[in-house]
Amino acid sequence: QFEEYQGRGGEIVIGTVKRAESYMVTVDLGRAEAVIRREDMIPKEMIKQGDRIRALIKEVREEPRGPQIFLTRAGDQFMAALFTQEVPEIYDGIIEIKGVVREPGSRAKISVYSHDPSIHPVGSCVGMRGSRVQAVVNELQGEKIEIIPWSEDIVTFAINALAPAEVAKVVVHQDEGRLEVIVPNDQLSLAIGRRGQNVRLASQLTGWYIDILSQSEEYERFQDRSERFMELLDIDDVIASLLVAEGFVSIEDIADSEVEELMAIQGFDEGIAAELRNRAIEVVERENTRVTSEMGAFSIADDLKDFAMITPVMLLTLAQNGILTLDDLADLDTEELTGYLGEHGINSEEKAGAIIMEARKHWFDDEDAADDAEATVEESETQAE
Repeated sequence: QFEEYQGRGGEIVIGTVKRAESYMVTVDLGRAEAVIRREDMIPKEMIKQGDRIRALIKEVREEPRGPQIFLTRAGDQFMAALFTQEVPEIYDGIIEIKGVVREPGSRAKISVYSHDPSIHPVGSCVGMRGSRVQAVVNELQGEKIEIIPWSEDIVTFAINALAPAEVAKVVVHQDEGRLEVIVPNDQLSLAIGRRGQNVRLASQLTGWYIDILSQSEEYERFQDRSERFMELLDIDDVIASLLVAEGFVSIEDIADSEVEELMAIQGFDEGIAAELRNRAIEVVERENTRVTSEMGAFSIADDLKDFAMITPVMLLTLAQNGILTLDDLADLDTEELTGYLGEHGINSEEKAGAIIMEARKHWFDDEDAADDAEATVEESETQAE
């Protein structure tokens, strides 16, 4: 039985529920038994003994009590497999499933692409009067499914993924893997979704972090950045607006740019570009001098000073809020860190989470070192005996 099932991962099977408990369901597959653990069940789904149930073979592996077959109804691939069964064009390879993301029992998004221009991928998956998608919805206990046409162009794909919300503009921040999506004011709540569900699923489907802004918020941000550039660089509103429109967020962005990059902005010649860059460098150097001077009033640990993901100005802000060691930083949650460093660009849970996890790495390294030392001592004692 183990040999029969171990090569069938990703396959849908049908069985009869033998035992239904809150933490696990045991399914009789005829020639073998399988289990669905709590995390692989659809939340709030009522499964009773004797029910006929479909699930995906997630894993087959040896356990201390013998071989075990693990099934899932909550996994992304279960939905993909259901569509493959319901849509002949997917089974035949004409339509390709590019991605599936789910919050089981609530909402899902699936992106599809047709290799035949004459066949519409979304229409084929929906079926006549919605028959195909409805069959999948019924199997998944009414889970809301949005079928999205995949596109190689990330802007087009992101706009599709955020449906049903309308999008006014998308700004791509390639180096950060981030999209700044601007929506009409009345579309903001729809784009974000209940408890952030719509934008969260769209972000997972595209593989990019998506930052949603209303047009009013974008205008305020634009004005704030323009005024900051005007004040610090002593330039007029036209030049400041052009810099912001080209995607420059901070003075550091300008200082780190090459003259040729600034010359690419419409209306900027070599003289203007070089002068802007020089002024930006002077501002950054003055700020670094100020930050270094003010940091002298705090007893900041070397491990925090040497932490690569924190800039000097971030370090000063953290110190002013009582964060003086790497352990202090590691103890923060994402909401606290974005509260401290939001003005310095750490304004999302994803960015804050990456910093916190990196700060915590030394905890795990220390644990591994301690385990190795303990194992060495035990080995030495055994040899001595």
